[in-house]
Amino acid sequence: MNRLITADPWQALRRYTPARIALGRAGDSLPTKALLEFGLAHAQARDAVHEPSHQGQLREQLQAQGLDVIAVHSAATDRHEYLLRPDLGRHLNEASRAQLIERAPSLEPDIVFVVADGLSSLAPLRHGPPLLQILHAELREWHIGPVIVAELARVALGDEIGELLRAKQLAILIGERPGLSAPDSLGIYLTHAPRVGRTDAERNCISNVRPEGLGYALAAHKLLVLLCGARRLGRSGLALKDESEAASIVAPARHARIEAGAHGDDR
Repeated sequence: MNRLITADPWQALRRYTPARIALGRAGDSLPTKALLEFGLAHAQARDAVHEPSHQGQLREQLQAQGLDVIAVHSAATDRHEYLLRPDLGRHLNEASRAQLIERAPSLEPDIVFVVADGLSSLAPLRHGPPLLQILHAELREWHIGPVIVAELARVALGDEIGELLRAKQLAILIGERPGLSAPDSLGIYLTHAPRVGRTDAERNCISNVRPEGLGYALAAHKLLVLLCGARRLGRSGLALKDESEAASIVAPARHARIEAGAHGDDR
C-alpha cells in the first residue's frame, strides 16, 4: 500500500543548521509555519537593535569577576540618535575622554578590552563576561588594561580609546547587527597600535561568538593567536592571517606566555 505521507529527505539535514533551507512551498508562497517563524525572527532582530543598553548590569558583572572597569559613553546622546548618526558612535563624549586622559599616565597596557553594546546590547551582556574570564586567565603574563565598558559605541570608538590609553593592542567585543537566526551575536575586532583614523582593513574580525555559533573557548583561542601574531608582525588587519586552526588548540596559554616573555622589554 502506498504511503499517504512522503518523508522529507531534508529534515535530517536541517537539524545541523539554523539556516532556512528546504522550507517547502504552499502554492506560490511558504508554508504557514515557515512564514510565521520568519516573521518572529525578523521581529526579534528589530527588537534587538532597539533594545536599551544593559551596560550598567554588564559593568556590575565584570566588577564581580574582580576586573577593573571604566565606563565610557560615545558622543551619541541616546539610542535613537545613535542609530541615525553612526559617526557619533565612533567618538567619545567629552566627559569620557577626560576620564581616560586622567587614567592614561598609569597604564600603557599590552592589551585593552572594550565591551560595547553596538547594534545588539544583549550580546555583550550574555557573552562578554564568560569570554573575558577565559582571556584574562590565558593572558596572565600580559599587562592588561582596565576593561572599558562603552555605551552607544561603534567599532571605531576603540581607536580613540586605545590611543588615549596608549595601548599596544585593543580588542573590542561588540554586539553585531542582528540576523534572522541570531539576535545576540558578538563580534571581536582586533587593532594593533590603535589610533584615530585606522581603517577596517587594519583590523581582524572574529564573528558570531555565542554558544550556538563560535563557542567562547574557540573564539578566545582565535583571538590569542591573532594577538601573538600581531605582536610579532607589528600590525593587524590584512597583513595578519588567522592561523588558529594550525596552532595547537590545547596550548593557547603557552603561546601567549611565550610571546609576552619575548617582548617583556617593550611594555
